[in-house]
Amino acid sequence: MISALLTWIIKDCLLLLGYISGRQNFQKPLTAAEEAAALDAMARGDEDARQKLIEHNMRLIVHIARKYKVPGCTFDDLISIGAIGLIKAVQSYKREAGTSLSTYAARCIENEILMCLRQSRKQQADISLNEPLGTDHDGNAISFADLLGTAPDLVEEEVRRRITLDGVRRHLPALPERERLVLSMRYGLSDGVMHPQHEIADLLGISRSYV
Repeated sequence: MISALLTWIIKDCLLLLGYISGRQNFQKPLTAAEEAAALDAMARGDEDARQKLIEHNMRLIVHIARKYKVPGCTFDDLISIGAIGLIKAVQSYKREAGTSLSTYAARCIENEILMCLRQSRKQQADISLNEPLGTDHDGNAISFADLLGTAPDLVEEEVRRRITLDGVRRHLPALPERERLVLSMRYGLSDGVMHPQHEIADLLGISRSYV
């Protein structure tokens, strides 16, 4: 299902590039009867009908994209992102839900753009250890890593190590007791000492290869 959707998205986005670059005009919305006929045909596996539903709802993307400004994204980028939402909407639309296709598609387009906006805000909140904070008395740039007093690579590695260790410790309780003990001793998760395999094997009465 996912691979089929990705295939459709790639194929449809190639076709929609013509609209995005302005080489083609957007199609007028379908009438209720035309839309119903296209939905029936798509349900029978008609790819042309599915494509027709996408093309005739492209105006929705422009209307919604104009309401948003996403840092790092141009208006054409938002159109491209919205196009993915429209393609997903047409593919997953269910008439029995009682919502019109245009309403459902608008919601999917908006969700796609909002996801992009949230991701952009999240990236803006990230702080690099090498980000300059100012300069010293000699005019040299000072970064977070300089303030920490350790080489940037070592600081970044230590941060990653601690984040990974915290994640491992959160998931350890889900393991059986013996597996939990083996991992804790082998990688020094509890006392900071990486115990050799033979020591763990002797303690548990199992072979080193089993450890």
